[in-house]
Amino acid sequence: FAGFVLAILVGVPFGLLLGMSKNAQYAFDPFIQIFKPISPLAWLPLLLYIFQDINMTAISTIFITSIWPIIINTALGVKNVNEDYMNVAKVLQFTPMEKIFKIILPVAVPFIFTGMRLSLGIAWLVIVAAEMLTGGIGIGFWIWDEYNNLNYPNIIIGILIVGVTGWLLDALMEKFSNYFDYTKRGKA
Repeated sequence: FAGFVLAILVGVPFGLLLGMSKNAQYAFDPFIQIFKPISPLAWLPLLLYIFQDINMTAISTIFITSIWPIIINTALGVKNVNEDYMNVAKVLQFTPMEKIFKIILPVAVPFIFTGMRLSLGIAWLVIVAAEMLTGGIGIGFWIWDEYNNLNYPNIIIGILIVGVTGWLLDALMEKFSNYFDYTKRGKA
């Protein structure tokens, strides 16, 4: 979860910046469009070479591959703030932080959590793949080890464990997002 949490801590503020500033959006959009589609498996060898540590490689791979939905959805949420609300903030002379916390975030929260849910799914996929390729411990390594031992029933069990765990993580994130989404409060 370290890579996922790091993606949230960097992605949400960066997405807020991109959503609030056209200049930042124009400056960073090419980089996002270049790095976003790169496969997590393409990052693994380079990051393993850089860190020479399996845990740091997994954390950084998860961070790099799961940050994009958070950034993009946060920026989209900011862009969906009604201009009338921003005009009211000007009239009331809100500080930039007041605008963010009183106007932008309440509107952007559903978008932010959508990005977080997508990123959590990506993070789960990446960690399983990383464990398969780097070895060590974990469900991905176990599935690969069972393949090497020609134990196909255990591979199916591993696949089901991966699927059920992913489903449970998504359900947990949905509950968490509903708690913070004022439009769904009481419906979760």
